[in-house]
Amino acid sequence: MESGVENAKRAVGRAAAADVPDGSRIGLGTGSTVEHLLIGLSERVREGLKVLGVSTSETTENRARELGIETSTLDRIDRLDLAIDGADEIDPRGAMIKGGGAAMTREKIVARAAAEFWVIADQKKLVDHLGQTHPLPIEVLPFGWRQTLAGLADLGLRPDLRLDDHGNPVRTDQENLVLDAALDADLTNTLESLRTLDRQILAIAGVVESGLFLDFRGRVYTAGHDGDVDRRNLAG
Repeated sequence: MESGVENAKRAVGRAAAADVPDGSRIGLGTGSTVEHLLIGLSERVREGLKVLGVSTSETTENRARELGIETSTLDRIDRLDLAIDGADEIDPRGAMIKGGGAAMTREKIVARAAAEFWVIADQKKLVDHLGQTHPLPIEVLPFGWRQTLAGLADLGLRPDLRLDDHGNPVRTDQENLVLDAALDADLTNTLESLRTLDRQILAIAGVVESGLFLDFRGRVYTAGHDGDVDRRNLAG
């Protein structure tokens, strides 16, 4: 029997897939909610929908091909019509934390290349302020990562190296490391404070990208356990 959370993920993934216009060039995100998007898109492709996807991870790329969704790369397509992805947290202003799947760098590159960014998530991802339920993922170079961690701690963050179930460091598709940084509410209480924090993080030597997703234009699809989908706009 499908759980309430899984029902919500399925509902938003299918709703977004149903809204994709024919002929779209789409950024395809990463994660369990995106799996439902891919299934919904594949069904429409079999019915005649023409889309071209750009994947944000090797996992998504392999799954899209398996489902019969045509894919390409940003080296061949310089602009996307839209990108669709999940989120770990979404605050009332539309600011987001992403990177639970360690793909935030590729996800942000793809999202910034798109005219619109559609976010699909269950309602539990809606929070009062970022950092409430999830740490902030930050991709860093392996070389000197402890120095990078110290620099992040100087900003008031509380970063830890992400480890897998076997106690080994998690690696991104770029073979980099992920630091998960706990956020205090005073760092995230305004959109401007989030923008400042993002700039400060990216200025530290060794940081590749942060999981802060700010100032995107598009839509947010959310659903509760009953599967009823709510759509609202991202201001950008």
